[in-house]
This record gives sequence, C-alpha cells and structure tokens, in this order.
Amino acid sequence: MPTADPFAPVRQALNRPGRNTSDYDLNPGTVLDAGRVLRPAGVLVPLIRGRRGAEVILTKRSSRLKHHPGQIAFPGGKVDDGDADPVAAALREAEEEIGLPTGMVEVLGTMGAHETVTGFVVTPVFGWIRAVFTPVPEAGEVDEVFSVPLSHVADPANFRIEGRRWRGQIRRYYVVPYGPYYIWGATARILKALADRMAE
Repeated sequence: MPTADPFAPVRQALNRPGRNTSDYDLNPGTVLDAGRVLRPAGVLVPLIRGRRGAEVILTKRSSRLKHHPGQIAFPGGKVDDGDADPVAAALREAEEEIGLPTGMVEVLGTMGAHETVTGFVVTPVFGWIRAVFTPVPEAGEVDEVFSVPLSHVADPANFRIEGRRWRGQIRRYYVVPYGPYYIWGATARILKALADRMAE
C-alpha cells in the first residue's frame, strides 16, 4: 500500500546524521589549500508528485554558458548580499531559473554542505512543490527542465564511478545516468549522499 506522503523517506533521510561532501571525495590524494576561501551557495532539490510517483526536477544548463555548459544541475547559485542564507539563495535562484514561485515550495530540510572544485560550498535544500507547476526556463541560462523518478536517484545501485583527466590528473566522480541525461559531478554527488541516507 503506497504511503500517503511520497516524500516521507526523504524527510526521514534528512533527519539522519550525515557529513559534508566534496568533489574531492573520490580523489583522496588531492592536496587542498588550507587557506582557500569558499563562496557560499545554495541549490534547490525540487520534489514533485509526478506520473511516476515522487520525482526530482533537474535542469540542463544552456550550451552557451561560459561555465558548465550543457551540464545537468539543480537550480541554484551563490548567496547574494540580499539573501538571508543559502536556503533563500536556492529559492530565489529557482524562481529566476525555472520560474518556480517561492510560495509553492515547502522546504523539507537541508543536507551537509558540498565543496566544489570551482570554490563554492553548496548547501543542498530539499523542497516539495505543493501545486501543479509548469517550468519556465530562463532564456540563455537553462536549455531544458525535466524530472527523474526519485526511486532512480535514491537507489545506490544506479550510481557508478567514472573519471577524466583534469588539470593533469585523473579526477574520479559519481555518475547516475537517466535516459539521455548524463548526471555527474556535484549534482550526482549530492544525489548519492541522499541515496546513501535513504538506504540506511
């Protein structure tokens, strides 16, 4: 019998203890500068009741962008001066990038921060979209908005480790492909952290 709240497993996972994650998790030999300055950011992990049960909304970044063109990402970005915190930044960016009104989102919680190789410390913010939502991609920044079943990205067995040469060394990272979408890097690492917590 299906649960009345398809996001109950996510709520439970967010209440479990966890740890911060990093783009360097699979590259333990990386030497990080102890004096590095990380910029705070927030991303929204938007959850909806879809045709396939609980689903996660993702974006495909514009191929015309200077940074991370064509990559799969959560809506989000750096914390601006007018943002109270990373949660506010994630909600603001989601409204700007995919037209998601802040008032439609019930924040379920956050996970530990994720450090990226680009110098950001990103707080993943999980939010349930409470009403029917039609995305409006921001022209020039988002090429596509799509969703994947939560069951797919919540299954640790769907993740694998790949690698590519970056700055003269092999950098390893998680991927969790879905159909034509190659989900990797920080996005996949955040989803892997969620999958691990949900599997506990």
